Amino acid sequence: MQRPTPALMIQATGSNAGKSTIVAGLARALLRRGLKVAPFKPQNMSNNAAVAVDGGEIGRAQAVQARAARLAPSVHMNPVLLKPETDTGAQIIVQGKRWGTLRARNYLDKKAALLPAVLDSFAHLARDADIVLVEGAGSPAEINLRAGDIANMGFAAAANVPVVMLGDIDRGGVIASLAGTHLVLEPDEAARIHGFIVNKFRGDVGLFDQGLTAITRLTGWPSLGVVPWLPQAAWLPAEDAVDLDRSAQSSATRVIAVPVLARIANFDDLDPLGMEPGVKLVFVPPGEPIPAGAEIIILPGSKSTIGDLAFLRAQGWDVDIKAHVRRGGHVLGLCGGYQMLGKTIADPDGVDGRAGTVEGLGLLDIATVMTSDKSTTLVTGTHGASGAAIEGYEIHLGRSEGNDCARPFLTIAGRPDGASSVDGRVQGTYVHGLFTGDAFRRAWLAQFGIASSLAYEARIESALDALADHLEAHLDIEQILTIARSRQTTSASAA
Repeated sequence: MQRPTPALMIQATGSNAGKSTIVAGLARALLRRGLKVAPFKPQNMSNNAAVAVDGGEIGRAQAVQARAARLAPSVHMNPVLLKPETDTGAQIIVQGKRWGTLRARNYLDKKAALLPAVLDSFAHLARDADIVLVEGAGSPAEINLRAGDIANMGFAAAANVPVVMLGDIDRGGVIASLAGTHLVLEPDEAARIHGFIVNKFRGDVGLFDQGLTAITRLTGWPSLGVVPWLPQAAWLPAEDAVDLDRSAQSSATRVIAVPVLARIANFDDLDPLGMEPGVKLVFVPPGEPIPAGAEIIILPGSKSTIGDLAFLRAQGWDVDIKAHVRRGGHVLGLCGGYQMLGKTIADPDGVDGRAGTVEGLGLLDIATVMTSDKSTTLVTGTHGASGAAIEGYEIHLGRSEGNDCARPFLTIAGRPDGASSVDGRVQGTYVHGLFTGDAFRRAWLAQFGIASSLAYEARIESALDALADHLEAHLDIEQILTIARSRQTTSASAA
């Protein structure tokens, strides 16, 4: 009988502890050791999605991890993706395709039915990998969600994958969070954990030696290392909107403002702009006005265009945007933000929420009709104004038509995309990921007299290599590999 592929699952005591970053860094470190690494996350919840080469959607973090492993992103790397549309409901993506929309309570009742698809995807990756690095979701200590779990211990048990527990010392209470996680887990779940990692340490690591001893005494888990804070990790695309303020520390005077919508999606579109030395990228939180000194406003993507348009108006941002245009400012809408700029948004079948038609901002002469068919595709083309080559991806519902579409923002495989106002100061497109391309970003910024000096792809590769070096220096990589390989022994014993 063929021995199972080595695998390791990184779980954490809470959300935003750095699981995605640790998996990406380990993927690059193990790749450099000559191993073929496959990243995997059974269930993800994020509106920051990527398009895989097989045409479906996965979480942005898994696309970054695939890049770290030098693999093409696949829908099997994130077989269940939850895209929140409201505080209590989400669109469910299974193996890249829309499966349905459920309220949270209904999903809790049905998630166990998705375990076969999760295990199928895991097996698909494992067949062609030397090791699979699995990322958990949230925390296994959320015992109220344990029934039918497919994201943490439920998956680990079903696939017989050993676990390493991650604690975030930056938020405080890491000893209590690790010890408390051990306390609430079932004995067989706690026994599946083979060690712990303390992440995001600032200062002298040696001062935490007694803390490591205490954690081992309280849990029985050995320490696999303490990972100091790494500034370069902030260069990698984020998955959670809580990280949206990380690019706002620039001293530049050329301001690009981005209103933070309630259901903001694919906000990593803006990461390259935030890295440009000549740009001050300002994410405007709810309740605050859009800065009057902004030269450009970018309306980002949204998971709920009509709902976020109402949210935008509730903040008074519609008034700010129209005043900005009257002053001669520029506006770019991306996907849902593009749809908001038009005259109307019609949703006859309620695919984006409640059925009906709403007025848009009226800054583009277009009308949008929401449809149930969803476009998820990688695209290449050219920028209309400069002729610069572009690469990106589409993830959207609906189609937009109108007089301003006669001045498309892009041309993709011979077809027009997007629209521009007559004076060219208001524009929109359905394509995400445009700013990662140095040629397009340079040409677009040059229109406003802003010089671009960023080599984005090189910056991301540098960050992944620095992260791998960092983990090699501070983690017991050999022991981590031994833990991953223990899956072969335990599976054989079970057989």
